[in-house]
Parts: sequence; C-alpha cells; structure tokens
Amino acid sequence: MNLKDLRIGQFSDSYLPIMDGVAFTVRNYAYWLTRIQDKTYVITPSFPGYTDKEEFPVLRYFSTPLLVRKPYRMGIPDFDQHISHILKGIPLDLVHTHSPFSAGSLALKTARRLNIPVVATFHSKYRDDFGRFMHLKAMLKQIARWIVTFYESADEVWIPQPHVEDTIREYGYRGKLEVVENGIDLEIPCNISEVRMQSRQALGIPADKPVLLYVGQLILEKNLKFLVESLRNVNLADYSMFIVGEGYARPVLERLAAEYGLSEKILFTGPVYDREKLSNYYAIADLFLFPSLYDNAPLVLREAAAMHTPALLLEGSTAAEVISDGVNGFLSNNDPVLFANKITEIMRTPRLKDSAGTMAAATLCHSWKDIVGEVHDRYLHLLKRKMG
Repeated sequence: MNLKDLRIGQFSDSYLPIMDGVAFTVRNYAYWLTRIQDKTYVITPSFPGYTDKEEFPVLRYFSTPLLVRKPYRMGIPDFDQHISHILKGIPLDLVHTHSPFSAGSLALKTARRLNIPVVATFHSKYRDDFGRFMHLKAMLKQIARWIVTFYESADEVWIPQPHVEDTIREYGYRGKLEVVENGIDLEIPCNISEVRMQSRQALGIPADKPVLLYVGQLILEKNLKFLVESLRNVNLADYSMFIVGEGYARPVLERLAAEYGLSEKILFTGPVYDREKLSNYYAIADLFLFPSLYDNAPLVLREAAAMHTPALLLEGSTAAEVISDGVNGFLSNNDPVLFANKITEIMRTPRLKDSAGTMAAATLCHSWKDIVGEVHDRYLHLLKRKMG
C-alpha cells in the first residue's frame, strides 16, 4: 500500500484564522501530507469573513458563534446538508480527528459509513474548558464520561507528549495510547545573533532593551492574571513585555496592567497571523513566559525554542515535562513573587539564559516534515491492521 494512493480527512473544531496549537497542528499535518500523498482534506467549522488560501481542500460546515469562548465557533454539521453531500463524494481511506466535539462526531459518522479507521488525538484539557462556565460537578463528570466514550470509539488514540496521559486517564480513559509529538514550521537560524538584531530592527526595538514574551490565546485558563501579577514584582530597571494573541480575557488583562501601573511595559499586539513577523517576536525575546497549568503540549514553547529563546514555566505543569530547569529552560513555583524573582534572576544571568536557549533549540525542535513522516508510517500500519 502506498500513501500516495490514499485520501486522508483531518477533522478539527479549531482551524485558521483561529490562532491556537491545534489549528497549526492540523494545518501542518495537511500541508506536509500533501507532499507525501495526493489528497488531504481539512474538515472544520465555517468562519464568516475568512477565505481559505491553502493548497489542499478545506471543507467548511455550518457554525454559530461560541459566545463563551470567542473567537471560536460551534460547528453544527447536522444543519449542513452541503457538507454531507461533499463527504459522500470523497472515498476517504482514513480519518484523523483532533477534537471530540462537532468535528469528532462528523469524523466518526464518516468513518462508520465508509468502514475506515479513525485516529483521534487528545490535545486539550477539555473538562477545564467547560469548567469555566459550568460549575456543577455532576455535569462536568458527565462531560468527561462523554469524552472518554468518544475516544474509546477510535481505532487509535494519540497524545502529543507522555504526561498528557495523566489528563486523559483522570477522565477515565483506560485504552492504549500512542505518543506522537508536535513539530515546528520555523527554521532554526544558523546565526541567531544576526537574526535577533534584524528582528529588533524590523520591530523597532532597541538592541539593549530587555524583552519578555507570551504568545497564545488570551484566556484566563492559561493563568494570565498570574502572569500580570508577577510582572509587577519583576526587579528590572526597564523591560518590555509583549503579549501576542487574542481572546476574551484581553480587557481583563489590560485593566489589571493599568491598575498595576504596567500599561507602558505590557504591550498587547493582538493576533499576529504572518509567520515571519511572529518569528521576529520570538527572536527579539530574551525570555518566553508561559505559566499555564492548562496546556498539554504547547507549540509556542517549541517555536520560541527555534529562535533560541528559553521559556519559564511552572513546576508540575504538563507543559513543563520537556523542560529541565537551567538546562533547556527554567521552572518556578506557582507563586507570582517567586515567578517574578526567577525572571529577574534569569535576566541578570545572560550566560545561563543564552545556554538554555541553545539547548532548547537542540532538544525541543523537531520539523513537521519529520513528524509527518512518522504519521505516514502510523497511518499505513493502522490501515494494514484494519484490513487484516
């Protein structure tokens, strides 16, 4: 069997212009798979006002605004006969779903109709997403059971790094898991000093200005109030903190920054869609701050590492699994004062910071081309097993 003979459906509730790790993972799966085989399709909710410009087909289905989680959309494929008609005309050989919700349900329905295998990746702490606006423990337990039932319906369940197993096991899943890491689409520069200088010039940042950075969704689940609270305790004469991204929590964070007298230091850029410009932000940063206890395997951590920018995370977080303190990044206790003290210590020890950045690039960065080569082999193995 040759992968060039196959048609793969990548189903996801999150896709561009949403700027999150799942969206970029799906996009890179599809992008690189098109270089290995003929047809890869992305199936995802509609996003009014956005035009897809991919070299692979992006099939959109009916959606409505998800008011509790802007800018996300709630897909309702059952209301869209057009997507049903399109999918019936595509003889898919395998579906890979990156969400248990509308896209996941559509993936399972499609796979059952065609009697083809299903891969399901567990990306996020879904129960935490619901917990922000749903406070009945019985309801959250029911949601967790529903999520487990979904993943039990898949032929294979993948996780992006080993400690993510702890989360899905907490939900009650007892099946087999496969670890398939995420990659990056940023090239590691040969001369990072030159790239830093050029990036600072491009963004108008003085060469000697200390720069801190966060990239990601602006949601409270990512512990961003903690981040702002920490910054008021940083003992540096001058610095700029760039917060790149969008989300419902931005007004809350802006008000908190103003309350602490940090409005001139904390700069909210909004989302940055241009990958070259985003790489400039990674390159100008001395330290990437990521205090999230919510994330499983954040791509932004690896993207920062590609630009030799080490990250500071919280001890015990799932995301921190890949970090050795002082070696390829830094870890802190979950206390805003201690987090701030760690920032100050790192910024005052440039040799240690630079060494950690070099090791981060060496240990955390794997190209999507190589990752999808592994995905290629896993798809083939599953298909052969399914065929008996």
